[in-house]
This record gives sequence, structure tokens and C-alpha cells, in this order.
Amino acid sequence: MIIALVIIGFIFLIGIFFYNSLIGKKNQVANAFSAIDVMLKKRFDLIPNLVEVVKQYTTYEQGTLTKIVELRAKAGSPNISNAEKADLDAQLSSSVKGLMVNIENYPDLKANTNFINLQTTWTESEEQIAAARRTYNASVTDYNNAIMMFPGSLFAGMLNFQPIAVLETAAEERKNISAKELFNN
Repeated sequence: MIIALVIIGFIFLIGIFFYNSLIGKKNQVANAFSAIDVMLKKRFDLIPNLVEVVKQYTTYEQGTLTKIVELRAKAGSPNISNAEKADLDAQLSSSVKGLMVNIENYPDLKANTNFINLQTTWTESEEQIAAARRTYNASVTDYNNAIMMFPGSLFAGMLNFQPIAVLETAAEERKNISAKELFNN
């Protein structure tokens, strides 16, 4: 009887340990995603200034500027899912990269101090977002490993813990960049 109680108590303690471990890993994933949100907010706050400075110098890029402003507005909406945020982030990154390439056609804009500062801040923001994404993916991988590997998988299955998808780079961004095409525009 005492041996049975000790075994049951031991199994109960192991269960508590794995449950707490899984909750901790799940919270790390949520924390890592919130860090991405903070970086995206910083970038979204930078966009209106960037758009206004570019508007002063450009005339034919209005479609691109409008698209960037619309994407920013959608991404700032409070009721979108994490997957939608990631998709809007990818679209926004692509649009701004295209804008930065087209800026080469405006020497006065490239020399503008405000624009240079905004461009530097934008680059720093992109680097911080990339670092936050790496941290998020590492947290997701750690969490997924914990719920998929034995013996954690036993407890995760009983407690209905589900795998979480890592953030992936869009197929368009994985393509090789042709320097020839960039400089012939």
C-alpha cells in the first residue's frame, strides 16, 4: 500500500513538473511573439514619416505609397490573427523594399538628412524584427520539441497542447536577387 502511494505520488510530481515545463515554454512563445509585435509597432510608427518625406520628392510612386499606408492600417487593426499579422508584415516589407530601390531615382531625396535618418532607423528596425523572429522561432522549436518528444508527448497529448508553426520567409523573399536587374531599373 505505501509503495503504491509512493509510486502514485512520484507520477503525480512528474506530471506537475512536465505541466509546468510545458506552460513555461508556451509562455516563452507568447513572449517572443509579443517582442515581434513591439518591433512591428515601432516600424509601423516610422512608416508615416517615411511616406511623408518620400511624398515631397516623388510624383509617380503614389501607388506604392498608398499601398504601404493601407497595409500599415490593416496591420494596426486590433482583431487580426498572428498569421494575418505575419502575412501583412511580409507584404509591407516587400513594398518598402521596392520603394527603397526606386528611391535611387531621386538624388535629392537620397541626400535629404531626414530621409537618411529615417532610412537608418528603418534598417535598424528590420534588423531588430529579424532578431525577434529568430527568438520566436527558437522558442517555438523548443516548445514543439517538448510536446512531441517522449515523455512530454504523453502529458502534452493528455493536456491538449498543440504544435505551433514557426514563422517562415515568403517564397518571394527566398529568390536570388539579381544585381543587374536592380541597377537597370
